[in-house]
Amino acid sequence: MLIFRQLFDPQSSTYTYLLACGKTREAVMIDPVFEQVRRDAALVGELGLRLLCTLETHIHADHVTGAWLLKRRTGSRIAVSAMSGAEGADLYFSHGDRIAFGGRYLQVRATPGHTHGCATFVLDDETMAFTGDCLMIRGSGRADFQQGDAHVLYQSVHTQIFTLPASCLLYPAHDYRGLTATSVGEERRFNPRLGGEIGEGDFVGYMNNLRLPHPKKIDVAVPANLKCGLPHDDPAGIADPSWAPLTYTFAGVWEINPQWLEENTDAVQIVDVREPAEFEGPLGRIPGAKLVPLGDLARRAAELRRERPIVAVCRAGGRSAQATVILQQAGFDKIANLAGGMLRWRAEGHAVEGGSA
Repeated sequence: MLIFRQLFDPQSSTYTYLLACGKTREAVMIDPVFEQVRRDAALVGELGLRLLCTLETHIHADHVTGAWLLKRRTGSRIAVSAMSGAEGADLYFSHGDRIAFGGRYLQVRATPGHTHGCATFVLDDETMAFTGDCLMIRGSGRADFQQGDAHVLYQSVHTQIFTLPASCLLYPAHDYRGLTATSVGEERRFNPRLGGEIGEGDFVGYMNNLRLPHPKKIDVAVPANLKCGLPHDDPAGIADPSWAPLTYTFAGVWEINPQWLEENTDAVQIVDVREPAEFEGPLGRIPGAKLVPLGDLARRAAELRRERPIVAVCRAGGRSAQATVILQQAGFDKIANLAGGMLRWRAEGHAVEGGSA
């Protein structure tokens, strides 16, 4: 069984892809984004996967890759094209290579034209292919910078992508309209730049007259990506909160360990967002907790101290997760959710006030 997830970065409209072998739980990730590394690492952990390596379809000009930071956090290797010019990778792949993960693999097909080092990754059974910026949904990548060449791009698409089965699903590195996937058959027929009877001369003439502005982050992204995402001014990468040992979830919520909380109740504000009857009910409450029902939290946020960390608590962890979002929107930055809520707190034998045996 193949495990597959398509992830999105709204700032750069970049798709990141996670693929894993269902038997071995070994995984690869295509085109990770630096700012989304916490999210991506959380998903890998929650799914119980081992990230073997990150793969780049090309040297991106609109965002910085998360490859280096994921290597630092998960131990994954960095893989880039041997034609990319990037330094610091663990693996340099070439046309025809196979990138294995468990019992599955991706075949590398060199598809230059957008940049000199572009690659398309084709799943072993040719049911999926990841085209980077070579071929997009009803479009194509640009060919006017980073050794781009419209003639080469046309040949790459027609010889390496359009030769795949018509049913093969295609997943690009970007889409700016909310589209998520296409197929070889669709693009052969409907792509307005490359499909139908459009010849190489027509395509080159069209591409040479786009007159688009360069990507806004090109002066930052390209140098960073030529070093596989190694930060220039912050070697530590994206810093995690330091006030407690927190865990970041794929849902975007920081969670706290009950044992640490019990040992450090004096250092935080514990906000119980249940209803009053629950607060006084059989589960009891954490000693020192302040009752602020979820429905009142936004209105009563001013009652809480901004300089002191807050831990939100409810029955099972759902309402308190929402409470962290409300508090973040209210301007609080040191916030965590007690995962599992009072049910977990009681099950693990931590101290309570009130409640029943």
